Amino acid sequence: MTSHPRAAPNHDRFTAETERFRRELLAHCYRMVGSAHDAEDLVQETYLRAWRSYSGFEGRASIRSWLYKIATNACLTALEPRPIRLLPSGLAGPYDGPDRPPSPFAPGEVSWLEPLPDAWIAPPADDPAAVIVERESLRLALIASLQHLPARQRAILILREVLAFSAVETAEILGTTTAAVKSGLQRARARLDALEPEPAELLEPTDQRARALLDGYIAAFERSDVGLLKQVLRTDATLEATPFRDWQSGRARCIHMLDAYVLGAPGDWRMIATTANGQSSALVYHRDADGVLRAAGVVVLAPTATGISRVIKFHDPALVATFGFADVLAH
Repeated sequence: MTSHPRAAPNHDRFTAETERFRRELLAHCYRMVGSAHDAEDLVQETYLRAWRSYSGFEGRASIRSWLYKIATNACLTALEPRPIRLLPSGLAGPYDGPDRPPSPFAPGEVSWLEPLPDAWIAPPADDPAAVIVERESLRLALIASLQHLPARQRAILILREVLAFSAVETAEILGTTTAAVKSGLQRARARLDALEPEPAELLEPTDQRARALLDGYIAAFERSDVGLLKQVLRTDATLEATPFRDWQSGRARCIHMLDAYVLGAPGDWRMIATTANGQSSALVYHRDADGVLRAAGVVVLAPTATGISRVIKFHDPALVATFGFADVLAH
């Protein structure tokens, strides 16, 4: 069968053939770079590059793999000059020193991982299997671990194990050999296993137990109720927050940090339930000195059958707008 380049680009045809892949390309770019905003920019770059070269697309590969080739290489180029995105737990072990308030890094000192709103990449509601696969491949723990892999190993692992491209297809996307793909995948798997040897079995956000844990966590903050925190956190729970250098391991230390430096008085906090990275989450508002509830960031929980195993707070007010909510919350 002979392939032929297209005579001239046709925008309607281009849109019809490519637009249905935008959601999954956004998820792919996010897995690669660890930032929702950077991923969005890279998807825009992907579609711009694809449109410019569309008339020369000869159909030797599928439209989907052609788009993934463009997107993956755009990500690899973007990652070359950038530091990896991290969480505090990726920098050092849990804090075990004398009591002290949270100590932030200076702005720009560390490049932080960002959460991804589920609404940005929601699969069709009539495909529950796709929903579960998508959530599992976007868990924050996995995204954080992926950032520690060299960029090309990261791409190989995502293309092969998340997206199920063959070794031959992956080699074509990356412009390398199948032997290099197989070797890179082996090294990536070994590194990932060392970073997260026993991933936690998380409850789906739709699970009633997960919603009860999220509701309990929200109520604990809004009421400044330490007793509620004890009920929802596991004994081995961890607590970390960007941009702070210290993170806590163990329920007692987590609760002490929150009670001593964060909770404040009843009514100081307001939270709105949502989902991010396929996990139970909440948009966070804090009451300022004038009594105004202002955006404070996003908290992502890791709910399990025995309680919340991990709490990650992203102290970035701008993230609230990413989830489609206002900077100021009405009383």
